[in-house]
Amino acid sequence: MLFMESFEMAITALTANKLRSLLTMLGIIIGVGAVIAMVSVGMGVRKNVTDSIASLGSNMLIVMPGSSNRGGPRGAAGSMQTLKLDDAEAIKKKIKNIDYVSPTVSNSYQIVNGNQNWNSSVTGVVPEYMAIQSLKVSSGSFITDDDLTKRNRVAVIGTTVASNLFGSENPVGKNIRVNNSPFKVVGVLESKGQSSVGQDQDDVVIVPLTTAQERLLGITYIRSINVQVSESSKMDQVQSEIETLLRQRHKITGGKEDDFNVRNLTSLMETMTQTTTMITLLLGSIAGISLVVGGIGIMNIMMVSVTERTREIGIRKALGATFQNIMTQFLIESIVISVIGGLIGIVLGIGISKLIAQFGNFTTVVTMLPIIVSFFFSVGIGLFFGIYPARKAAKLDPIEALRYE
Repeated sequence: MLFMESFEMAITALTANKLRSLLTMLGIIIGVGAVIAMVSVGMGVRKNVTDSIASLGSNMLIVMPGSSNRGGPRGAAGSMQTLKLDDAEAIKKKIKNIDYVSPTVSNSYQIVNGNQNWNSSVTGVVPEYMAIQSLKVSSGSFITDDDLTKRNRVAVIGTTVASNLFGSENPVGKNIRVNNSPFKVVGVLESKGQSSVGQDQDDVVIVPLTTAQERLLGITYIRSINVQVSESSKMDQVQSEIETLLRQRHKITGGKEDDFNVRNLTSLMETMTQTTTMITLLLGSIAGISLVVGGIGIMNIMMVSVTERTREIGIRKALGATFQNIMTQFLIESIVISVIGGLIGIVLGIGISKLIAQFGNFTTVVTMLPIIVSFFFSVGIGLFFGIYPARKAAKLDPIEALRYE
């Protein structure tokens, strides 16, 4: 009952000075809102990075030509000619704990259908590429081993290419020209939309690897080998085995530098996740400073309130109010300010996050953890900065208080 009376008195005191109470809450409101908004931005960055790496496939190793430690001027990515199709086949045959191996080549070409044309990325792949990239065909079929063996001029196209070249017409069975060479469309991929970095994943033409090498690019080498490992715990072991195998095949001995490099996407994802987590904590910490400033504002206004209500405190103590009663009353006032400010701040923070996502063309992720932490931190701030004014009020001498003008 005493608590409810103290709560009612706190509400009465705050509503008696509405503008002052609102300005006091403003520090807490801005602090909580800033923490939620900044953390949501940081979480959005982490999601973008994670999705970008995950879109390449789970438990992935990517073998690229050229040494990762090579100094001096370097050619463009994929310009080195040290990887062959035989290397990919050797990895598939001799390395255990592997689900799929997919060598690839790619280049950009103009794709033509009648009087319609479209510039797109043309990727030469093997059938396993479909499983590695989690692709699905909405109509028709994917590249087959027979297409690979016979070097067939067939293509599987993304929905962006299909809509720009064929409109609403079904492209399966129709012919297109890639670099002035005729190709038959055998399938259309299901739409995957934009990637986390804004790249259109449907703007792609997929052809058999051997066809791309011999009929389009005129090359005998490949530009990457995607390896999907069966278990994440085997990633380091498989990576080491691939490096050993390729060193043997490329006759690299002693301290000679490798002419290839193996990228472990799991390790990369862990590193990037740690980095983005630190960025998120940094953003949250910077925003959290305003919460401390808000707490100082609470202390300031509570000190003013104690001074203004000195006679009231004297009367209450003369009528039998204890040290605990006075402490409770003023602590409740400071906590009520921080609780109301925290709730408004939560709404503000979520609103800002949504606005950033909608108008800033940026991914934000709002989760319960920063909301709960920032709210309870604001309550703790109110409690901490309310203790000193409450103690000062509770320790007032009733006789001196009654004399106060």
